[in-house]
Amino acid sequence: MRVLIATGGTGGHIYPALALADAMKEKDPQTEILFVGTAERMESTEIPKAGYAFEAIKAKGLNGSALAKVQAVMQLAQAYFACRKIVRQFRPDYAIGFGNYISAPVILAAHFAHVPTMLHEQNSYAGKANRFLAKYADQIVGCYPENLDQFPPQKTRILGNPRASVAARAQRDPNVVRQLGLDPARPLVVVVMGSLGSESVNAVMVKALKQMAGKSYQVLYVTGRAAYEEVRAQRLECANIKVVPYIDGVKVMVNADLAVVRGGATTAAEITVLGLPAIIIPSPYVPNNHQVLNAKALQSAGAALMIEEKDLTEGEITAKIESVVFDPIRLESMRTAAKRLGHPDASEQIYNWIQQG
Repeated sequence: MRVLIATGGTGGHIYPALALADAMKEKDPQTEILFVGTAERMESTEIPKAGYAFEAIKAKGLNGSALAKVQAVMQLAQAYFACRKIVRQFRPDYAIGFGNYISAPVILAAHFAHVPTMLHEQNSYAGKANRFLAKYADQIVGCYPENLDQFPPQKTRILGNPRASVAARAQRDPNVVRQLGLDPARPLVVVVMGSLGSESVNAVMVKALKQMAGKSYQVLYVTGRAAYEEVRAQRLECANIKVVPYIDGVKVMVNADLAVVRGGATTAAEITVLGLPAIIIPSPYVPNNHQVLNAKALQSAGAALMIEEKDLTEGEITAKIESVVFDPIRLESMRTAAKRLGHPDASEQIYNWIQQG
């Protein structure tokens, strides 16, 4: 089978696409996969680094001024014709779009060439590109029950994020906790605001960690590489608090009792499949408020609590953490709710549906 995959822009679109590609190759090593993205964003390095063929096209989203939008439409039109050429040359049996503007020219070119198409939506509220492309897609995969109200239900299934299948393989390992200088027998709270960290959250957490020092639970605070030296200089570490610049997310998270995280789609997929209760601080800088909506979906299901960044104080975050870690019944209830939302077999379910389609 030859599969064309459109993805790009951010890791939230790219890593689920790579996870599905890996699963497809695992199922059938003869599968040929070609990724399409832009040369300017992270997909141009991450995808070849993962060992996949990559074709770059010029495209950008419909953001900014009226003139910028006109220019974007013209560029997307040119991208469509570039994608028609890619479809003719690669001759895919299937095309999959993972959201973002890059999906539009690829899915449209495949659709009008009579190639079966699938969309994957990672967020609880569908992005503009996927909402526009829904009528051209043969199959649509969502991650949240809310997606069934946003797409034609007859061709939509809630199968989850392929990154969940990767996270589901993680196993608890007390040595991981010991290597961090912490005690695997004590409750562990992991605080991480994405790979880059957050300057505003760091400012609050420095104060909060001082309140948490000496408590019966442990905190692993991940600052992000850029802020590590500045935070470390505050001398916050003690027996129950460790500060690090970066972690192998899933490898550490599977050993945690509670996570304090952003509300990105990949993070949500990972914490739910791990059955990890969370306090979510959504990034306020994400288009369409996706992270707030993801956080609200998890909170409504009983799997998480949410604090918007504008409401974040050292007292609020400390109180929220302790309201969970000091309440075993609540902790277990949140674990169960998170597991209920998780999709450990997402990649396999998506692959099987492609085969049926």
